[in-house]
Amino acid sequence: MQFPGTKRKKLSLAGDQRSASYPHSLQFYLQPPSENISLSEFETLAIERLKLLKTVENLGVSYLKGSEQYQNKLESEIRKLKFSYRESLDDEFEARRRDHISHFILRLAYCQSEDLRRWLIQQEMDLFRFRFSILPPDKVQDFLKDSHLRFETISKEEKELHFQDILDSSVPLSGNKYELDAVYKVPFSDALDLFRGRKVYLERGFAFVPHQDIVSIILNDFRAKLSKALALTARSLPSVQSDERLQPLLDHLSHSYVGQDYNAQGNVGKISLDQLDSLAMKSFPLCMRQLHKALREHHHLRHGGRMQYGLFLKGIGLTLEQALQFWKLEFIKGKVDTDKFDKGYAYNIRHSYGKEGKRTDYTPFSCMKIILTNPPSQGDYHGCPFRHSDPELLKQRLQSSKISQTGINQILDYVKGTHYQLACQKFFDLTHNVEDGMFSLNHPNQYFLESQKLLSGGREVRKEPSQPEVPQARQSAQKTANSASSSLPASLDSTLEMDMEGLEGYFSE
Repeated sequence: MQFPGTKRKKLSLAGDQRSASYPHSLQFYLQPPSENISLSEFETLAIERLKLLKTVENLGVSYLKGSEQYQNKLESEIRKLKFSYRESLDDEFEARRRDHISHFILRLAYCQSEDLRRWLIQQEMDLFRFRFSILPPDKVQDFLKDSHLRFETISKEEKELHFQDILDSSVPLSGNKYELDAVYKVPFSDALDLFRGRKVYLERGFAFVPHQDIVSIILNDFRAKLSKALALTARSLPSVQSDERLQPLLDHLSHSYVGQDYNAQGNVGKISLDQLDSLAMKSFPLCMRQLHKALREHHHLRHGGRMQYGLFLKGIGLTLEQALQFWKLEFIKGKVDTDKFDKGYAYNIRHSYGKEGKRTDYTPFSCMKIILTNPPSQGDYHGCPFRHSDPELLKQRLQSSKISQTGINQILDYVKGTHYQLACQKFFDLTHNVEDGMFSLNHPNQYFLESQKLLSGGREVRKEPSQPEVPQARQSAQKTANSASSSLPASLDSTLEMDMEGLEGYFSE
């Protein structure tokens, strides 16, 4: 792709050429786009793709993947964002073109670290799985052929011959569905996941895979190709970084957050300094409890800690005057006298409130920003405890929060799987005695607001024994399959109504 500053000349193709460019509603993204686009369109497509993947991620946490609610909501959101999703729709060229180009833009932004690559691969796989699930059966073979996947369907006679063997191995699969669906004969080495789960019939080095399970094999191939492509893109990154137009934009995209900014707004002045110790124990996420405790004990925090905690306090409602008073009272208990505080620290506090420098009104850090940027070093207390703490130290902190051993083990399992936000959400559930999956955690200030809502009666506490009220809510064991970087607010509907002022504002500057 090239990015001229002038307005892009629209690609003009005849009907047959348009169909040949993007024959299907889903793609393996084997070839990068070659047309010229403007920087303006580059930015727009990047934002829209990011919105789409954040939606995929949030729905994957809120609903059981593949359920009717999940499918319906995801289709609705894809339609709103004008990306391709259904094979039968007329003239989907523009939607498929947007899908193709935007995928490669995010490859550039998300190839820069292992965490970013892992997040992108997971969301793209979930999106691909959804699109494949609604691909008409008569289009599957054409798609496999166009994607260079040679999966042979067995004949009717062979299908009847192995009827019982395949039926017994592929649970749940009804006889009627078996008769209607195709069965694929693939090399054993391509079906290792199904074999590992004892979900496939094997004979003479081949796996006989019903249509309902073939997506597992296709997804493995999709993951392998995308993972390799991201690694190659990362090697080529220096040439992209030399373009001063693109590098700042790509850096911002990779750490951007598209949900609510949780700035103080209507909460200003509603929190008193006397309440902070009590609120820290009841309603602060573990990262902010850690910072609050360190500040009270050592009467000092380094810059990273002051920024993370200071903006959090601003978001829950501390005014500038309260913030200056709070930090000053705490620092002068340590080695900082009044004069040094006024000269060295007060300016930074006023700056974070938009009263100094370029007058930017900074917003609190999201979970994604805390997890992916500025890791703590020796003597620091900022960062995400689930991401940056030693497992033994984290275990001690969880024990001090009076969490049961079973709950601690569940949290540590999430941490081992690099699902840090799910670990934090589990911490919320256990410390507040609520059901799993009541909201999708993505921001420390969201944690605080949900906690306050619960404690004030806005949410119901779990009653023993109980059953989840939301039938499609994801169970704990299923949560571990989700991405580490979940970063949408609790309500999907409210998320999608929110604009992206921070990101779009950055692009417009």
